[in-house]
Amino acid sequence: MKLARLPSLLLSAACLLISGTAAAEYPDKPIRFVVPFASGTATDQIARALGQAITVETKQQVIVDNKPGGNGFIGASEAAKAAPDGYTVFITTNTTHAAAEHLYKKLPYDPVKDFSPVTGLGKGGQIMVVNSQSPIASVKDFIAAAKKNPGKLTFGSGSSSSRIAGEMLQQLAGIQILHVPYKSNTFAVTDLLGGQIDMMITDTATGLPHIKSGKLRALGVSTKKRSPLAADLPTIEEAGVPGYDMGYWFAAYAPAKTPQPIVNRLNELFAKAASSPSATTFFTNSGVEPFITKPDELAKFQAAESKKWEEIVRKAGIEKE
Repeated sequence: MKLARLPSLLLSAACLLISGTAAAEYPDKPIRFVVPFASGTATDQIARALGQAITVETKQQVIVDNKPGGNGFIGASEAAKAAPDGYTVFITTNTTHAAAEHLYKKLPYDPVKDFSPVTGLGKGGQIMVVNSQSPIASVKDFIAAAKKNPGKLTFGSGSSSSRIAGEMLQQLAGIQILHVPYKSNTFAVTDLLGGQIDMMITDTATGLPHIKSGKLRALGVSTKKRSPLAADLPTIEEAGVPGYDMGYWFAAYAPAKTPQPIVNRLNELFAKAASSPSATTFFTNSGVEPFITKPDELAKFQAAESKKWEEIVRKAGIEKE
């Protein structure tokens, strides 16, 4: 061994010792979950359910910090720039970490280089909804109305999954509908309730409460399989749009360069939290399936999803903004 290498080797060993000690003591103060969407969205709900369980486990408060807007850019940028010490965790979806890079020419963050994957959290589907006062009672009704009035009907979206779901409907059904963007799906739902837009395809967790209250009418679910929460509701494919299939996923990331022992500790905490009473209630009520992974598994999954979303965007004919 060359003597010149000793200082660097000693430094590496010291860093490992320090990070290992930090992980053993972690967490010893509150943890912040940055969510790039508004309160009430599915991402917010899963963050709060898991955060509650982690608080119980660690006796440290988990603070959910909603940073909606900018297509998730605001929250993603803030999380990416946070100290890599395990006390800021980004709870997000395919919107910021698989789809955005194919929808926009320039991102204020790098979905790969700026983050350390922690774990997947869940996978879910969406529901096509209209205002309960709308004369449209089925997917076929909507398609017929859109064909009768090309470009007149509107659909709102506050996430990439919601937007692409609408774009895919246009493509596969051969219709023209006008896209109205929102900071978050909850804001789009508010305008749908108020009659400002005609339709949206939103995550189940956001749309279901309004469906149950009778304020929104569900037309179909976006995935290949029917939702266990609405077994009588057909899939959009069954309702007359062959080949239709669109879902979404949640995941947790730490800022890049977060020590691996702390990332591993976070992974353990999320894995345990996923089976907690608060998380089980969320999964049961939202129709979201648990999706817990190891950090390297999330990295591979994200890479595959990025390729998938690139193809979806290309087929939908969407030009980068």
